[in-house]
Amino acid sequence: MTTRRVLLWRHGRTEWNVQRRFQGQSDPPLDDVGRAQAREAAAMLAAVEPDAVYSSDLVRATETAAALAALTGLPVRLDGRLRERALGRWEGLNRAEVARLYEQEYAAWLAGREDCQTGSEPRSAVADRALAVLADIVGEVVVLVTHSATAIAFTGRLLGLPQPAWRGVGPLANCHWTEFLHDDHGWRLRAHNVGPAGPVVPRPVADRLADEESPDAEALDAGPPVEVTAERTAGAASPS
Repeated sequence: MTTRRVLLWRHGRTEWNVQRRFQGQSDPPLDDVGRAQAREAAAMLAAVEPDAVYSSDLVRATETAAALAALTGLPVRLDGRLRERALGRWEGLNRAEVARLYEQEYAAWLAGREDCQTGSEPRSAVADRALAVLADIVGEVVVLVTHSATAIAFTGRLLGLPQPAWRGVGPLANCHWTEFLHDDHGWRLRAHNVGPAGPVVPRPVADRLADEESPDAEALDAGPPVEVTAERTAGAASPS
């Protein structure tokens, strides 16, 4: 069965999101708000009648995926390639702590330099492993449960954007998703940052472009979600 529709779904909120801590491949669970977000978003995603659910093996993603599995009866297939970008020695620290302890690395990160955190994973490597999942998924409509920086890298690579432009895609709010459709011309972006009505507010451009799996600065307590639809076509080959 050829995959025709992929919904790239970010996990729900964690306490570290609230504390503005870099999560990376550390493994905090969802908080109470995150679990409620997952249940609400799962009800919307179940309505598209997915054929399969794949998830990062980090607990914040598996707990999110479990909410959809409970409604659809589908098994959750774990895939470590959907994990968040490893952030090295920044993991567990908030932005203020990183700025104080690793001033030069933080400045390089804000400037968009590649692989600036000691022990971190290059964004290109994140894109490679995440996009490789497409070759192994089975189902016409598939939900992939993942993380902020991974979703950005996946989207940028799938759409053929140059790497410096990836972060301009913008991070997903907690429990929001990006939708891709596949046809004879390849993959195209159908919608971005879709999800339940909730707290998504604009931020200063420099902060937004620098954001990855830091806290959900894009998911604060105000305003409706920003939903973007587009018809950008990518030249990626069809997954098997």
